[in-house]
Amino acid sequence: MSDGKLFKADKDFTKDVDALLPEAQELSKTNVLAAIEKLLALEKQARQASDLPSTSRLIVGIVTICKDVGDWKLLNEHVIALSKKHGQLKQATTKMVQVVMGFLDQTPDTETKLSVIETLRTVTEGKIFVEVERARVTRILSDLKKAQGDLNAAADILCELQVETFGSMARREKTEFILEQVALCIAKGDWTQAAILSRKINTRYFARKPKKTPEQIEKEQKELEERERNWKPEDPPIERDEDVTDLKLRFYDQQITLANHENKYLDVCKHYRQVLDTDSVQENPEQLRATLQRIIYYIVLSPYDNEQSDLLYRIQGDSRNSLVAIEAQLLKQFTIHELMRWPVVAEQYGPHLCNTDVFDAEPSQSADDKAHRRWQDLRKRVIEHNVRVVAKYYTRIQMGRLTELLDLNEEETEKYISDLVTSKTIYAKIDRPARIVNFAKPRDADDVLNEWSSNMKSLLGLLERIDHLITKEEMMARILPTKGDRAKAR
Repeated sequence: MSDGKLFKADKDFTKDVDALLPEAQELSKTNVLAAIEKLLALEKQARQASDLPSTSRLIVGIVTICKDVGDWKLLNEHVIALSKKHGQLKQATTKMVQVVMGFLDQTPDTETKLSVIETLRTVTEGKIFVEVERARVTRILSDLKKAQGDLNAAADILCELQVETFGSMARREKTEFILEQVALCIAKGDWTQAAILSRKINTRYFARKPKKTPEQIEKEQKELEERERNWKPEDPPIERDEDVTDLKLRFYDQQITLANHENKYLDVCKHYRQVLDTDSVQENPEQLRATLQRIIYYIVLSPYDNEQSDLLYRIQGDSRNSLVAIEAQLLKQFTIHELMRWPVVAEQYGPHLCNTDVFDAEPSQSADDKAHRRWQDLRKRVIEHNVRVVAKYYTRIQMGRLTELLDLNEEETEKYISDLVTSKTIYAKIDRPARIVNFAKPRDADDVLNEWSSNMKSLLGLLERIDHLITKEEMMARILPTKGDRAKAR
């Protein structure tokens, strides 16, 4: 095959092709092989003379005749043979592959369609100049397997493509391919592979574009037209500014599914915040309300840490929370240092929360009961909040009183305190014989000495400040005249 360089044609066979193609098409009605032999003879001459337009027209004419007479086996044979011709031009092969891809919808049955697809995959294997065409054919094959119910085969076929390395494929098409790969992996339950593939998508591609002035739009349009006029087949595709909202929503929907599978509630909250930052969601009241609800649900379900606490307060400051009054009230409960009695919370918010698909107070028969688990996690977050509140206001407390405040028994109380101590959220020590919980963190000698040094430094600073003010007052008293001096002066 040719190395891809375009040489000036030694001879122009355009007139010969114009005369031979109609003749071959007419002859194919009675003798297909004879018509193809005539075209092959002229194709060899045009190929050896590097006449790309004529070569492309001839090989396209050959495969078109095979399709028109309905001989798909002959079509497959000639596609493979023409692609292997000595010195075959790459651009001509690309054109042939693209034309044959257009024949796929005209195949009489699925078996024939699969045979043509396998032929195209064989021809395009390992060839960079038809990598995009191979990817598209592979996706068609994957869709066929998926329609037949063979998800494993569909995923394996499509996931073998490394489309992120294709320089000749448009960015939108790359993203669509990767999203389809992730969707198939999720469908067959390969969560690890789905997470790996999803990381190939750069989220900056979904960032909201700043609004442009009419002058900027006109200038960019002119530059785009200039690039299109000078574009060559070997150049990378021209990227246009287009709306990618559909891809963004699809991407974050998959990310939410992946994060929910691993119970990463904080990640789910972040993904919903990205969905919220979409014009189509903000303009739809129902979608806006549903997204705000889920943002609040998952932030209160997230384990407490610095990042969760910061995001909690930022979400509370969103003025749009007025659209979801009940959820906003629940969110506020987690931002104030007051006890939340779980029976009261379950009675006040339970019916509303369990009407959604996020929570379910009753366990179901399914093996993967995520909704009930989230309800149990909400109870856990309420109790952990209460433990932090108690640790804030008490240095020592009796176990009986603590269990009463937390609405728990002693065993559960010890478990929750141990979990929070392990995660370094609070400091606590339990004296079991005395049944006392100590929340005061002991200080070592260095801490006490540092505090004493700091206090002494502050005290000396205040004394120095007082001495300076007294000295200032004495000096002002000497300078200002007394009442007797003022009387004499009069």
